[in-house]
Amino acid sequence: MSGTNVWTRSRERMLRFPELIAQCAEEAAVYGKCVSHTTTGKQELSKNHCAKEFQTLRNCFLSA
Repeated sequence: MSGTNVWTRSRERMLRFPELIAQCAEEAAVYGKCVSHTTTGKQELSKNHCAKEFQTLRNCFLSA
């Protein structure tokens, strides 16, 4: 596998990111609120705390 293929695929995904965020704005907002609420004050985000919200956002990205 060529290194340029990795960079090309990565660049293509990053260029699509604004479009995906626009299509999945509601899911992104819910996930962002979960992360924000979890990390209020001195709390740290723990693994799988917002897993349900993240999975919903991920599914939206994959379908978009």
